[in-house]
Amino acid sequence: MKKTLFLVLYTLVCMPSVAYIYNVRDYGATGDGLTLDHTAINQAIDDATSHGGGQVVVPAGTYLCGSIRLKSHVDLHLMPGAKILAAPAEMKAYDESESFGGFPEYQDGGHTYFHNSLIWAEGQQDVSITGSGMIDGEGLTKRDTEKAGNVEGGSIGTGDKAIALKCCRQVTIRDITIFRGGHFAIIATGCDIGTIDNVTIDTNRDGIDIDCCKYFTVSNTKVNTPNDDAIVLKSSYALKKAVRCEHILITNCIVTGYKLGTFLSGEYIPEEVNWVCGRIKLGTESNGGYRNITISNCTCMWSSGLAFEEVDQGRMENITVSNISLSHVHHYPIYITTGCRNRGPKEVTRASSARDITIDNVVADDCDSLAGIIITGMADEPIRNVSLSNIRIQYRGGGQTVEKPYREQSTHYPEPRWAGATPAYGLFARHVNGLYLHNVQFELMRPDERPEIITDDVTNYERK
Repeated sequence: MKKTLFLVLYTLVCMPSVAYIYNVRDYGATGDGLTLDHTAINQAIDDATSHGGGQVVVPAGTYLCGSIRLKSHVDLHLMPGAKILAAPAEMKAYDESESFGGFPEYQDGGHTYFHNSLIWAEGQQDVSITGSGMIDGEGLTKRDTEKAGNVEGGSIGTGDKAIALKCCRQVTIRDITIFRGGHFAIIATGCDIGTIDNVTIDTNRDGIDIDCCKYFTVSNTKVNTPNDDAIVLKSSYALKKAVRCEHILITNCIVTGYKLGTFLSGEYIPEEVNWVCGRIKLGTESNGGYRNITISNCTCMWSSGLAFEEVDQGRMENITVSNISLSHVHHYPIYITTGCRNRGPKEVTRASSARDITIDNVVADDCDSLAGIIITGMADEPIRNVSLSNIRIQYRGGGQTVEKPYREQSTHYPEPRWAGATPAYGLFARHVNGLYLHNVQFELMRPDERPEIITDDVTNYERK
């Protein structure tokens, strides 16, 4: 009786604008953490949809689930104390991967298939996941078959994403916590008009991937990703065509690279330096390119630096970054590159390109001595018009003179760790037309044998 009264009061006070409420307990969900509850939750969603939409409420409890299918005009609301727990693979509770129709998979399997997820929606409108409850992807796998470019397919065959949205419109994810999200805690592909706000993620692979989307905002969100990327924009071939990712705002976010679970527990134990520990990134999948991207007022701790990568024949342009704080930085502070990995149809012959990138007001301390700021284009297609201003970076130093030429990006996977140390400790630029530095300062915690700045095939270079 008390629980029912609490739910009624909570609904009246906290959700006064919702016309229809559908409590999953009324559809048979137990919340005992042992019984599969996704069938009951899906029934509640179907009932809400049949009546024009509403709010599907998940009260306090642990709901062991396979695939939950989110539909138009439905808000899946996790009340305080509610946890949706991903079922283990052996329970076979996840929907089968949809067919990709024999089309070549130029992107990894995690980007290709969506239905084998804990919560998914495709082609829906006005969908949301809200509330202060938790999604725990304990039963999801973080593995990927990595068969990009093969017709035979790359589906992992079980649940591998916490939230997967494809070709949806008007998407909201707000206030929830995601723990152990699998390959992707949140992936949105081909979606228009989206908001991810006040979300907390502590996960074992990627945090948020926004792929081939437009008009998206990620704000006030905290992402701990000790083993992969934190907030990532991509433009893959998952829609079977090149689609630009554009008009995106990432603001007021925190990115960290602490050991899994220690962000949520409050222990904050830094992870050992991995191939990457969290970062805000554009790429790697970049067939459609990026345009009109703004990143502002973000803080990154024990993570890799900012990465902007266009290597799959798209165009990266009109990128604005401001007011960024980086501390204990792995590998590099800022990385801007183009290349010709060209993971896409062979008949596409356009070269990757990047232009009009502005980065202002960045402070970084305790940066790895491996690499300084890296800006590298291609000899026949230089990066154009890069402006760096009001930047102060502290490096650990201790680097030695680099004798061999720094490798061209070419067809390599764009990761500075595998390219080795840069020949300059502060900034290395090559194949750039238009590089403007204003009030850019570097300092060393100990001496470094390398010069501060090296430019190679850089025209229209100005430093003030």
